Amino acid sequence: MNNALLIDGLVILAYFVAVISIGLYKGRGDKTMQGFAIGDRNIPWWAVLASILAAEISAATFLGAPGEGYALRNFTYAQLAIGTILARIIIAFLFIKPYYDYRVVSIYEFLLVRFGTGTKNAASAVFLVTRALASGTRLYVAAVVLVLAYEKIGGAPLTQYQEVGIYVGALLFLTAVTAVYTALGGIKAVVWTDVIQATIMFGALGFSIYTLLEHTGGWAGASKFLNAPKDLVWFDSGIVEGAGIWGNIKGILESEYTIWAAIFGSTFLTMATHGTDQDMVQRMLTAKDHTRSRLALILSGLADLPIVLCFLFVGILLWAFYHTPGMQHPFAHYILDEMPVGARGLLVAGIFATAMGSLSTALNALATSFTEDWYVPYVRPGATDRQVVRAARWSTVAFSIVLVVIGSLTAYAVIVLQSRVIPIVLGIFGYTYGSLLGVFMVGMVTRTRGDNRGNLIAMLCGFVFVAIISGLHNDIWALMHPVDAGMQKAVLWKPEWLPAIEFPWRITFGTLLTFGIAVCFRTPREQIEKARAHVANRAA
Repeated sequence: MNNALLIDGLVILAYFVAVISIGLYKGRGDKTMQGFAIGDRNIPWWAVLASILAAEISAATFLGAPGEGYALRNFTYAQLAIGTILARIIIAFLFIKPYYDYRVVSIYEFLLVRFGTGTKNAASAVFLVTRALASGTRLYVAAVVLVLAYEKIGGAPLTQYQEVGIYVGALLFLTAVTAVYTALGGIKAVVWTDVIQATIMFGALGFSIYTLLEHTGGWAGASKFLNAPKDLVWFDSGIVEGAGIWGNIKGILESEYTIWAAIFGSTFLTMATHGTDQDMVQRMLTAKDHTRSRLALILSGLADLPIVLCFLFVGILLWAFYHTPGMQHPFAHYILDEMPVGARGLLVAGIFATAMGSLSTALNALATSFTEDWYVPYVRPGATDRQVVRAARWSTVAFSIVLVVIGSLTAYAVIVLQSRVIPIVLGIFGYTYGSLLGVFMVGMVTRTRGDNRGNLIAMLCGFVFVAIISGLHNDIWALMHPVDAGMQKAVLWKPEWLPAIEFPWRITFGTLLTFGIAVCFRTPREQIEKARAHVANRAA
């Protein structure tokens, strides 16, 4: 056991040394925000492609997507990839070129030029709060494998507070390592370490499938355990005979993985996360021009489908291996219990890679948005390039602390309080990003519609509407009025006819309402002329 632990530990140590070294080497010498935030727009498209994929696959996905395959034993989750491909094509030809034309570093500068300060500040604030909560909450998932490993090695079960302590220690370590190369190396360090991390992730995924097929007797052996009615199903229409028109509509809106959610809900969701989120768009802006950026973005969508299918296939094979209903974190258990020495270390490094890839992306985007949208305009308007980059680096450190705090509170809420606050925080994108996408769409598809006052009204209405129809008020009410296990949770207001829409639909409804209200207002003529002059000056 000691020799095995030593070998696995050396593999993990080699991973950390390689990532930090490459990150610091590739990102050295940046003296301007153009270099720190967008790599002087000089990064190869294939590296941008790998970085997009690495940023998308968080530790929650690495462990959670196999969990979906394990629980459902089918591929219906992969339907959502249809929408991600459609959305990337729309983003590639509607969003990317204007971002390059406006020469933005923070994408919320586009809203500043197009509408004015109010819209830019509102959008940037929504991003900063939403991204910090979402990234911090997801961060704690990466420590799951460490907690399980400690329990297996130590033998004795952990108390709740000991378990929280391990989570906090793991979060501190992962975040500190990631913050070092992200703060010093900027986006170049992020992208090039993402390339390494993506390679490790995909290698670990492929090796997992290989070993699972060996352990289950190949596909012939595994398929013996997959004979339930919905096992290995690819598509789910969500249509129920005899439910009536409204009954079926309500059922579809309350379902996560239907073909309708894939075509419509997932499209709007991906347009928001990949078109209006600084976290994802920033790496797209590192390519030499909008054509190469489009190529990387579209290819990342095409790559998503086989990647998701592989994760689900791992989950399905895990069911064939364990066939234990309700098992928590089956992939983590399999890695620790069944993987050979060395390969186990590589798989654990793969989990760290997913966490660090998403974390470095979030830290760099948060620091860039804060520096460009708030520090330069309001704290130090006359700052030199060196001062701006220094502020971005210290912002990276500050946001790393914020994410550790959020991740630690998440672990405490889950383990000690047994709280259901997590679905609220994980779903925060759905509540807020429809409003973001709505105003961006007004700016992209019109030239004379939308103004600061109208945009703020529209964003607020979009948020409130989605919060109501997704049942956020009931979730908060239930948190404030806990009940004993087995009892029905407290409900504030939920009429039978009102569907509680699932996450793929939230951004769809938020976008449509926000857009519909915002286009009722007209852009002031002086703002239109200012935007035209800005584009002309940047082009010159």
